[in-house]
Amino acid sequence: MRGVLLYGPGDVRVEDREIPMIVAPTDAILKVTAACICGSDLWPYRGDDATIEPTPIGHEYVGVVDRVGADVRTIKAGDFVVGSFFASDNTCEICAAGYQTHCVQRQPGAASGAQSQYLRVPLADGTLVATPGLPDDDLVPSLLAASDVLGTGWFAAVAAEAGPGRTVAVVGDGAVGLLAILAAKQLGAERIIAMSRHADRQALAREFGATDIVSERGDEGVARIQALTNGLGAHSTIEAVGTQESMMQALRATRAGGHVGYVGVTHDVSLDGTELFFSGVHLHGGPAPVRRFLPELIDLIWTRTINPGKVFDLTLPLEQAAEGYRAMDQRTAIKVLLQP
Repeated sequence: MRGVLLYGPGDVRVEDREIPMIVAPTDAILKVTAACICGSDLWPYRGDDATIEPTPIGHEYVGVVDRVGADVRTIKAGDFVVGSFFASDNTCEICAAGYQTHCVQRQPGAASGAQSQYLRVPLADGTLVATPGLPDDDLVPSLLAASDVLGTGWFAAVAAEAGPGRTVAVVGDGAVGLLAILAAKQLGAERIIAMSRHADRQALAREFGATDIVSERGDEGVARIQALTNGLGAHSTIEAVGTQESMMQALRATRAGGHVGYVGVTHDVSLDGTELFFSGVHLHGGPAPVRRFLPELIDLIWTRTINPGKVFDLTLPLEQAAEGYRAMDQRTAIKVLLQP
């Protein structure tokens, strides 16, 4: 099969690889219908995260089950499935509480790298969710979004307690931030402030439900949020970047008693204990338990209630994965879909 390998910073190649095999009786092998490049994939691509090279890459996927291990009961060959970036048994106490990304058996959900023609998924019964049937082609991008960026944006909105009567501020205008806007709208938020400097992303934010756009960053961005909220700050703030600046912007833009949902993969973020103590702000986040939300998200997509697939503004064949990485790195694309 063909698959993407990261050889080092800026060096992405598509090469012949072995088709993955069943390793454990709880595994499933998928024929990948669509995969994509995540903002978090850019950290190792830029050299900010160390990798053992060459390494398979990619953790967002949808596809058709090719075969399953002997102990798999709820998924069968021929099913079209959506999975998560972490595999989980979905039966332990942590999973039952809705935090499958902290499952006692947690392991990578795309064990062999999702940017490939075939993929091994561990703990298939607890990780994969089958759709009601084979989806129409135009639903595939939205179902792919559900495997990470939609599920992560949804968790961010839930963690921030977005809902009726609330003003929600969103720090970050990548795919996760944009879909957090969609989630906040679906959850009934009264006002949604998107923090974005890019016209194309601002337009999509508006389409997904943003009522206001703030282009300023840092302290200036915080001041604009304060000005829009009678000096109080947002009830709910979503942090979808993962840098020190974005986290401080989110914390300081939130009113006392408000909630910050943080889902940007953190890089060198540290919080001052005294400032946090006196902020009166709730913090909740981390790696999103996408599996908790998949049944609901698949239903919303299947019934065409939401269309999160609009975040994909560039579709490329798998063989052109390097071009996709360059496009996202240079911010000429919001989100790149790869077709094996």
